[in-house]
Amino acid sequence: MNYFKTLSAVEYAQLKEGVSLIAVLMAGADGNIEENEISWAKRVTEIRGFAEPNLLNSFYEEAHLDFSDNVSAWIDKLPEDNDESLRILSDRIAKLNPIMAKLDPHVGSQLYTSFKSFAAHVAKASGGFLRFFSVSGAEKKYIDLPMLDEIVFHEEEE
Repeated sequence: MNYFKTLSAVEYAQLKEGVSLIAVLMAGADGNIEENEISWAKRVTEIRGFAEPNLLNSFYEEAHLDFSDNVSAWIDKLPEDNDESLRILSDRIAKLNPIMAKLDPHVGSQLYTSFKSFAAHVAKASGGFLRFFSVSGAEKKYIDLPMLDEIVFHEEEE
């Protein structure tokens, strides 16, 4: 976890919780959180524990441990009004920006890209043919995680 050593324990926990927040946001974007969306998100989190670039493996392994509890807690405490729920989730995800800015740009860029990819996977978990072309109009608004600041890393040529 040396990649995240610039963060406090609280900040690191907030980043891990971000995975659950993104799952709930994308699953609930259309106003209907389906069990298959959450199950798929959990599976993707588990897979990323060993399939992501090496620098994010441990991060996703740890995020996976608390994923179900975090998702359940957020679903339970969100208001019934879907627009308000989406606003709360978006605001909470936006609070990750200053934390991600503390990371080495290479790590921050990898995490930013990974979060966006994760959002797309969750969005595609419901409906459609073999999960293709199944992103709803409501999900399209959030799929690129517009509340997160883009982190770009350019490797310098040697």
